[in-house]
Amino acid sequence: MKALLKLLAVLLMVAAGLARAQVSGAEEAERQVLVMLQLPKAHYRPDGSYAGTYGEGVGRQSRQQVAQALAKAYRLEVRSQWAMPLAGLDCFVMRLPEGDTRSSAEAARAVSDDHRVAWAQPVAVYRAQGTQQEPLYAAQPAAQQWHLAELHKLATGRGVRVAVVDSGVEARHPDLAGQVLVNENFVDEGPVPAEAHGTAVAGIIAARADNGLGIAGVAPQARLIALRACWQAPQAQTLCTSLGLAKALHAAIQQGAQIINLSLGGPDDRLLSVLLDQALARGTTVVAALPSSGGPFPANHRGVLVVGTAPPLPAGAVTAPGRDVPSTAVGGGYALVTGSSFAAAHAAGLLALVRELDGPRGSQVLQAALVTASQGRIDSCATLARHVAGRAPACASREPTAD
Repeated sequence: MKALLKLLAVLLMVAAGLARAQVSGAEEAERQVLVMLQLPKAHYRPDGSYAGTYGEGVGRQSRQQVAQALAKAYRLEVRSQWAMPLAGLDCFVMRLPEGDTRSSAEAARAVSDDHRVAWAQPVAVYRAQGTQQEPLYAAQPAAQQWHLAELHKLATGRGVRVAVVDSGVEARHPDLAGQVLVNENFVDEGPVPAEAHGTAVAGIIAARADNGLGIAGVAPQARLIALRACWQAPQAQTLCTSLGLAKALHAAIQQGAQIINLSLGGPDDRLLSVLLDQALARGTTVVAALPSSGGPFPANHRGVLVVGTAPPLPAGAVTAPGRDVPSTAVGGGYALVTGSSFAAAHAAGLLALVRELDGPRGSQVLQAALVTASQGRIDSCATLARHVAGRAPACASREPTAD
């Protein structure tokens, strides 16, 4: 008994330590400043190539020297360097030293005035737009609301790459096995952990169909690019930093994502805006959750499709199922989820079906691809009917089911 009590005490200490680490991740981020140095044009760079080895030569050493000089001049500590050739920037992560009473925003404003800097900004914290999962019981599958069986006779999202920028996805979940093409971690150096929010979003988009298990995703033959930019924190929170999100967005573009799902919200951010513009310019569709907390971005970014669960809605936003939706849960099970995070995932999956049907021209039509019914509700059947010739699903002739 004593041994058991001792073991329990150790486990409680470990759990408490993990909780403190999760919270301190956000606190640490709030002491960081991102300092952007402009990369020279590819053909002018002393170290040659546009992406792969640009940072191995004289140019990188020169930028590192500038960064160190900036850190000394503005009383900061250089922590790491991250290259963004797609945006033409070299980002240096700097930190306020211990005991420094300045805010990261104050430090960033001071550095931004230096002529050697493209700009500087504080690291911001973002929050997922969903509620805590509850045990799944007596739930009618969300697939029935959108008549997925009929839609899947026309399209399944085959060959479409959907980036899930979120917390960790449990790629080994029975309903997600084989669905995750890429699984990367931009929060820390460890392996990608299984976390609730990201796993639920992934399941709504692309859980396997016809396998006799759990649920069917809206686009069961799409392939997921799972990019962990957020982490699971106490009190059912899922938190992200602008640095992690920027790295994940950059990776999504490099990986050729055709749709990017951002089920999160936070403050406006210049670096993230630059990367979203890069994605949109390449024909990628970006889907964002209607924010209920944390801040208006990225839902307020021009060109982003905003999805909520119910009115009232801002201009151009739509609604999709997002209340008591069954989806994949950590540990190989299932749970009910609620929030605009999961409404956005439904829209991302439906757009993957449209992208499959429209082929190469899909990138040009996705933003106007969705058909809406009353109060901005997405009509999934009418949406697919619009993109097929003479093969409209039978549900297109019926009244849409309420979300």
